[in-house]
Amino acid sequence: MVETHDHFVARLSNLGKKHAKLAHGYSTKVGRDGLIIVTPKRRRRGFPFKLLIMFGLGFLGLKVFMVAAVGPVTYNDRLAKLESGSVIEQAGAKVLAIDPVTETLASMTGPVLR
Repeated sequence: MVETHDHFVARLSNLGKKHAKLAHGYSTKVGRDGLIIVTPKRRRRGFPFKLLIMFGLGFLGLKVFMVAAVGPVTYNDRLAKLESGSVIEQAGAKVLAIDPVTETLASMTGPVLR
């Protein structure tokens, strides 16, 4: 009787582990014998380089839009106000400064926005 209960607890534990693995996504395949086989999807554990690249491109796009919308002279005036602020504002001014890529893309998109 105890042995049966131990087997039941072990099966229940295995089902719990399998359910936890399948909770993050799964794929199904039909085997040669007609059985449907469910396998968990592999979880990615590395550094999210795609997210970092998307963040950088989004930030560059924001800078390009701001420079194209207000113009480089007005944009530099606003950056000058930031440079005279606190340490955080000064760091923001350095990050938001107009670089050659931003200037080129803003000059290409400026006529489209106006």
